[in-house]
Amino acid sequence: WAPLQLRNTCVEDMSKRKAEDTTQLEQLSAVTTIVADTGDIESIKKFQPTDATTNPSLMFQASQLPQYQFIVDDAVKYAKEKGQTAEEKLSICIDKMCVGFGVEILKIVPGRVSTEVDARLSFDTQATLDKARSLIALYADAGITKDRVLIKIASTWEGFRAAEILEKEGIQCNLTLLFSFAQAVAAAEAGVFLISPFVGRILDWFKKSTGKDSYESHEDPGVVSVSNIYNYYKKHGYETVVMGASFRNKGEILELAGCDRLTISPGLLEQLKSSSETVEVKLTADSAKKTTSEKITLDEKKFRWMMNEDAMATEKLAEGIRNFSADLRKLEALLKPKLE
Repeated sequence: WAPLQLRNTCVEDMSKRKAEDTTQLEQLSAVTTIVADTGDIESIKKFQPTDATTNPSLMFQASQLPQYQFIVDDAVKYAKEKGQTAEEKLSICIDKMCVGFGVEILKIVPGRVSTEVDARLSFDTQATLDKARSLIALYADAGITKDRVLIKIASTWEGFRAAEILEKEGIQCNLTLLFSFAQAVAAAEAGVFLISPFVGRILDWFKKSTGKDSYESHEDPGVVSVSNIYNYYKKHGYETVVMGASFRNKGEILELAGCDRLTISPGLLEQLKSSSETVEVKLTADSAKKTTSEKITLDEKKFRWMMNEDAMATEKLAEGIRNFSADLRKLEALLKPKLE
C-alpha cells in the first residue's frame, strides 16, 4: 500500500519559489503527507488529510458530542449482544466505538486511520496481540480491510515485540508515545511500519526541566529529536515511516517540512491554511544520507539501559501511558450506565 499524497518532484524548486498563491498547508502537503490528529469527523472533512490518527483522549472528547452519538449507541447495542459479563461488555463497547469512529473517518480520508490498543496493555505483549487482532476483526466485519488501518501501540519493549509479530501477520503498526532515539532504533529493528515521535511533549519536558520559556524552532528539542531520527532512518536504509506528532506551535511543524508524515491538530492545520508564507523544505533523504551517524543494534538490556539514562523519555512515556489510561477510565465511566 502506498499513501496517496501530493509530492513535488522538484523539492528544491518548491523551497525557493514564492508561494503567494498557495497556502502553507498546500505547500507542506507537497513534500510531506499530512495526517489529521483528531477524532472530529467534521474537522477531517474540512482539511482533507491523507490519513487520520485517534487516541483515547480524542475518543473521549468525540464520544460526548451529539453528532457522534449514533456511533456510541451502535457500540452499546453491539456490546450488549456479544458480551456476557459487565467487564466483557465494557471492553467490547470501547473497541467497537473506536472502530466505529475509524469507519466513519475512512469514508473521508483516502489513506488510513490509526486505532489505539488499550494503554493499560502496554507491558503485556500477548494481550496487545489479542487486542490488535480483535480490532482488525471488527474492522473486517465492517468491510474495512487491514491495509487501511494502523494499530497504535505504546513504544515499550513489550510493544515492539507485539508489533514485530503483527507486522509479520500483515497487520501494520503505529508505535506511539515515542520520545527517544533508543525507542526509534528498537522500532526500526522490529520492522514496524510507522513511528510517531512526539515533538511538543519533549519541548514541554525541557521547558520545565531547564526553566527556559521558549526555544527557537530549529533548536526546539522535539524538532531536533525527530530530525535526528529521520536522518538516521534514511541514512541506514530503514523503511519505517517517521510521522512527527504532538505539536505545540506552527514553527515546529515548518521545521520538519519534508518529514515522511506529520500528524497535526485542527487548530494548527487552520493556521497553516490561513498563511501563504513560503515553506522551506528542511528534511530530505538525500541530505540525511550525508550525515555521519553510526548504525547501532539494541537487545532488551541495551534498550532498557538507554531508556534509564534518558530521564525525559522515561518520564514522558510513563506519563503518556498513565494519561491515556486515565482517559480510558473516563470513557468507561461514560459508557457503563449505558450498558446496564
